[in-house]
Amino acid sequence: MNEQEIMDSLKEAVINGQRDEAARLAREAIDRGVPPLDTIMKACYPAMSRVGELYQDGEYFIPEMLMSAKAFEAVMEVVEPYLGTDSTVMGTVVIGTCKGDIHSLGKNLVASMLKASGLRVIDLGEDVPAEKFVEAAEKNDADIVAISALMTTSMESMRDAVNAVRKSGVRSKVIVGGGPVTDEFAKSVGADGYGDDAVDAVRVVKRLIGSKV
Repeated sequence: MNEQEIMDSLKEAVINGQRDEAARLAREAIDRGVPPLDTIMKACYPAMSRVGELYQDGEYFIPEMLMSAKAFEAVMEVVEPYLGTDSTVMGTVVIGTCKGDIHSLGKNLVASMLKASGLRVIDLGEDVPAEKFVEAAEKNDADIVAISALMTTSMESMRDAVNAVRKSGVRSKVIVGGGPVTDEFAKSVGADGYGDDAVDAVRVVKRLIGSKV
């Protein structure tokens, strides 16, 4: 297979939740000299975007989403060692899904793409209380705190987290995103930026870090 065929096959493997096949194709891509960022951007990102669409359309349910997520994680286990070292780090991002929300697909994709873009990422996971964002930002001297919410019921927790970071006095700027989050909501809670999707989130993070230099 040529590079495009590998990327197409990898995309389908992630969409279909084929963990072993996704990992095998990721290794083949590395062996062929495909840049790890290309593997994420040309295969994993469009695959996970498609999974999200299938879920919204009622064609995929939680089990299918979890299988795709596992396949995506298998790819990242293969490519992460090739994404660079601390010497290339351009900034530090603390990321997590806010308290009351256990969704991780979107957050994981953003975290992986940030790593692939040369950023140090501290992933706090899901259901993260406001004070944990502050603690991690202080401990790691974070440039950015990225807060995700996938349910409307957790948006107030997002507001609390943004407020906590603001009141703490840390130098970190705050970006928010997720399914129910809008640019208007981001502005209303005092966030410095809003990511409409994973690609946009990376762009906004880089812009905010650049403005701090």
